[in-house]
Amino acid sequence: MPFLGACVVPHPPLILPEIGRGEENKISDTVEAYKAVANWVVQNNPDLVIITSPHATMYADYMQISSGDSAEGSFVNFGHPELAFHVEYDEELVQQVSKTAEEIKLPAGTLGRQGSDLDHGTMIPLYFLQQAGYKGKIVRIGLSGLSNIHHYTLGVLLRETADIMNRRMMIVASGDLSHKLKADGPYGFAKEGPVFDQRMAACFSSGDFLELITTPAKLAEGAAECGLRSFWIMAGAFDCLNVESELLSCEGPFGVGYGVARFTPKGENVRRNIGEQAVEGHRKTMEALREKEDDYLRLARKSLESYVRYHKHIEVPKGLPEEMLNTRAGAFVSIKKAGQLRGCIGTILPVRDSLASEIIANAVSAGTADPRFPAVTEDELEDLVYDVDVLSEPENIESPDQLDVKRYGVIVSSEDGYRRGLLLPDLDGVDTVEEQISIARRKGGISPDEKVKLQRFEVTRHE
Repeated sequence: MPFLGACVVPHPPLILPEIGRGEENKISDTVEAYKAVANWVVQNNPDLVIITSPHATMYADYMQISSGDSAEGSFVNFGHPELAFHVEYDEELVQQVSKTAEEIKLPAGTLGRQGSDLDHGTMIPLYFLQQAGYKGKIVRIGLSGLSNIHHYTLGVLLRETADIMNRRMMIVASGDLSHKLKADGPYGFAKEGPVFDQRMAACFSSGDFLELITTPAKLAEGAAECGLRSFWIMAGAFDCLNVESELLSCEGPFGVGYGVARFTPKGENVRRNIGEQAVEGHRKTMEALREKEDDYLRLARKSLESYVRYHKHIEVPKGLPEEMLNTRAGAFVSIKKAGQLRGCIGTILPVRDSLASEIIANAVSAGTADPRFPAVTEDELEDLVYDVDVLSEPENIESPDQLDVKRYGVIVSSEDGYRRGLLLPDLDGVDTVEEQISIARRKGGISPDEKVKLQRFEVTRHE
């Protein structure tokens, strides 16, 4: 079998003694594990090492594979230009993977901006691999904002292509764990940080790749991780294979988690069709969510789905509750996909003849006119989750002391009234009134030192 195995490694520059200048001794377990796993890779005598890196070129909707015949890079940005690397790429395999990805409509390949310089997420694994004696070719792959299944499918494709082309292949999944493990660390502390790292350590120890690729988006986001998508690609290479797994180290004394693990394929096992299991689990979850939707959420969903599919707004349906038909109110519609915001548009005050009409229009706008996102496509509709917030009429307040970040939303207006920013209440990651006002200022293009007028409002949230 050309697929020989894979490993997970971190990429802190200070792990290199030339940069760490002794600080690397504080993560000695990671250093020793890194050396051991690099030796293990080389002892397997691969023709090719694929390195997935969070710091290679990254797009929201495309997984880029670096093209060309070679690349170079150095740690000049860290004050060490003498730490320089030159690698040869496996052009033939890259071209075949890109061709097949296009055929199966997987958004991956060599399109986009091509940077010749290697990134540190690639060079740090290379440092240890080359010290262990590796002289072969590599393929460098960037991550994306796409789903777990997209990344997992790329891993499947990499293994299948290596098999067809008779390449003895290893995958090195470069990525740190949580960046929020310590209050005095560079990124601070979040409760999700240690939970995320414990989850990753358990997955690496057991080879539970279903648990790995179904890691909740809210947990990963709260932990501020950078390696999860690397791990998803790696997991895909083991689809329908038994896995022998070993966690070599997991530590985070600087407030950032570093994990080292290795995985060896041990024969076929059709019951480890992890990608299919994840897709089926997601389908059931979405079905359950849709079954629980109330009239507000069903109306938002139906409005956007009709517009995307048939390019027209629906009429107000019959049989809605009286308060939706006979009440006028401002309303915000928020759309999420895989736990991430996909669009949010609303009205502070009513501009239509009923709340139902307000929801219909704002649902369509949230999916097609939010300038932060491309318009929702038909392929995405089954994966979307909706929230509808119905706003009370805003009231003027004299002081931030009259706000409560959980109860009240805030409207911040410039003194001339031409600029205005709004923030809904009880949002993840917004824990103080000061944060709430600051974000609303930014949304309204209002500088921190400008005098402003404040209003508050309450919402009835449907989610």
